[in-house]
Amino acid sequence: MTEPLVVLKDVNKHFGDLHVLRDIDLEIGKGEVVVVIGPSGSGKSTLCRAINRLETIESGTITIDGKPLPQEGKELAQLRADVGMVFQSFNLFAHKTILDNVTLGPIKVRKEKKAAAEKRAMELLERVGVQQQAQKYPAQLSGGQQQRVAIARSLAMNPKVMLFDEPTSALDPEMINEVLDVMVGLARDGMTMVVVTHEMGFARKAANRVVFMADGQIVEQDTPEEFFTNAKSERAKDFLGKILTH
Repeated sequence: MTEPLVVLKDVNKHFGDLHVLRDIDLEIGKGEVVVVIGPSGSGKSTLCRAINRLETIESGTITIDGKPLPQEGKELAQLRADVGMVFQSFNLFAHKTILDNVTLGPIKVRKEKKAAAEKRAMELLERVGVQQQAQKYPAQLSGGQQQRVAIARSLAMNPKVMLFDEPTSALDPEMINEVLDVMVGLARDGMTMVVVTHEMGFARKAANRVVFMADGQIVEQDTPEEFFTNAKSERAKDFLGKILTH
């Protein structure tokens, strides 16, 4: 096992009286695709958002590539550049073209030259299948296209790890696969990914490991093969029973 890229040790977090993350220990290796699943309110999204400090934690440590998460300021901006994040909502800048959305970070944060940033942005837009839309504005694109642009925008920063927080839950059913296909491609290319999702097909196809959470805890983790055919805990069996019967 190479040195893990993301390490969470003994992480705790409350929202008021609610203990949303309880003593979380998790290591994510370089190039590993970890899919986090579990019932609503189990702490999945909070876990994902804690990794790039969108959520602060009360105790425990999170390190990325051996470095602890910075508190704020320049170091935090740098960390966010190294940790790509794709949300349910696409969070694109409405008043900027698709191309400008993708080049903004590299030019502003990474100080890339405009021409180089644009060349790379076009390659990424092609990779996610929306290069034809480069001069359009977000509102002119479908939800699936916008989410693929959001993925390209994260990739433009050359992140060490990509976090996906339910990236398909706001999409119409016919658009879900076009986004998942891009994510499967990323996984195959060796991108380190943490994916919170309800899409079990993606978990089976692309995950190296499935992490099942309930009530703020990691209840069990295993390979997709083992987890889906042979879950150990009652909570996981119950969860799978509910979702796999439909």
